[in-house]
Amino acid sequence: MRILLDTNVVLDVLQTREPFSHHATQIFARIERGGIEGVLCATTLTSIDYLLTRAMSAQEAKSIIHRLLGLFEVAAVTRTVLEAALASSMPDFEDAVLAYAANQAGAERIITRDTRDFRDSPIPAMDSAEFLAQLREG
Repeated sequence: MRILLDTNVVLDVLQTREPFSHHATQIFARIERGGIEGVLCATTLTSIDYLLTRAMSAQEAKSIIHRLLGLFEVAAVTRTVLEAALASSMPDFEDAVLAYAANQAGAERIITRDTRDFRDSPIPAMDSAEFLAQLREG
């Protein structure tokens, strides 16, 4: 299964944001073990780098980005993705870009804490806990 993680889920792990980090960390572990293929939107990586460099050295931030690139595939943000996001009924352009990048990258699910923002997404969205429960049932 190929899933795209929203920026907020990645930040939950990197910043140990409780109570969300527990489930997000479990998803990272499953991706590391190879049972799930993880994808990040290209914009997620730039946003994370921006936030990290405000809290640590640029070298430390780059090290984290390198580790993320070692673990995740990257969903490209192309003109096609941007045009689809603009034409979509999703109210938030940033979320729409993520959703259409996920779609183009072949993701089957978007894992996010803001599922309501993805109601009109071309890919189903669920939160980390819901996704892990689905895997256990599955």
